[in-house]
Amino acid sequence: MRVPKNFQREVSSIEYRLLKLLSGIVCMMPLNFCMTVGRGLARLIWLFLPRKRKRLAIDNVRKCLHVSAAEAERIARESTVQFGAIFVEVLSFPKLKDDMAAHVKVVGLEHLTRYKNSSDKGAVIATCHSDNWELMGGAFAQNGIPLVGVAKKQRSEGADKFINEFRTGIGMHITYRSGVREMYKMLDDGQFIGLIMDQDVGRTDGVVVKFFNQATNFVTGAASMSRFRKVPIFPAFMHRNSDGTHTLEVFAPLQVEKTSDKHADLKQMTQRLAMLIEQHVRKYPAEWFWLHDRWKSMRVEFEPEEVADFEAALGIADNVRADYVARER
Repeated sequence: MRVPKNFQREVSSIEYRLLKLLSGIVCMMPLNFCMTVGRGLARLIWLFLPRKRKRLAIDNVRKCLHVSAAEAERIARESTVQFGAIFVEVLSFPKLKDDMAAHVKVVGLEHLTRYKNSSDKGAVIATCHSDNWELMGGAFAQNGIPLVGVAKKQRSEGADKFINEFRTGIGMHITYRSGVREMYKMLDDGQFIGLIMDQDVGRTDGVVVKFFNQATNFVTGAASMSRFRKVPIFPAFMHRNSDGTHTLEVFAPLQVEKTSDKHADLKQMTQRLAMLIEQHVRKYPAEWFWLHDRWKSMRVEFEPEEVADFEAALGIADNVRADYVARER
């Protein structure tokens, strides 16, 4: 039965107002206390997650890091629990925006400022779902870097309105993934496009590279923008410190080589970015989003023979094709 649009709008409006109310309450209370409560609630959520979802996260950890079953479960659980703290921090944006520098320390900012001061064009900032990536916008904005976040539209209009309002409130500009022309114009106007690189994409939307010694379908957006607009890519990753604050590390810029073989150019750069993400995840494994079905397209959209060919071409020593086939197609 189709739900009336008026009812959908009313539900979205209620959801938006509830999130705003919750944000107001959180902003009146000590942040560390709220984050402790958030993590506690997330631990309860982990207990009631469907077994299939838990198994996916744990299997992802074991397959990538080759740790024991107990350690894989710990990492997967902590990865999920951190979302309680992340949610609280997003609710706290109105309070954090005035003191972002104390909450997020930026390392390697000189790479961005040096480029910004020497070029009229913008650049691409490539990152992943590690720690609280939502804080990047505020951290960069307070340091004079105009970051444009490329967002996925939320199913709920209320939640979508809320999160984008809070993102822009800390200094970000938001565009949806469909706004490619807008993104190119922003690069020409000197703005920096933030792209999250680690989500699975459809067969026709990515390129297969090696990631955790597995053939993995990776989005090519960062490499494509860099090559087409002749702008650099700055890898940048978040990490939570022991005191609850964060470190945002910006790396030296990468430039896509432009040859007559566009596909090879994009694949080469995407492979470099994939390896940087892997290095960061190996360093801070409990901060990555292991619940995401990262290899779904390889399992569902590619034939086992194709995966085997990719593995051979990528020089992957351990054949993991059986792992793909074992899962439900």
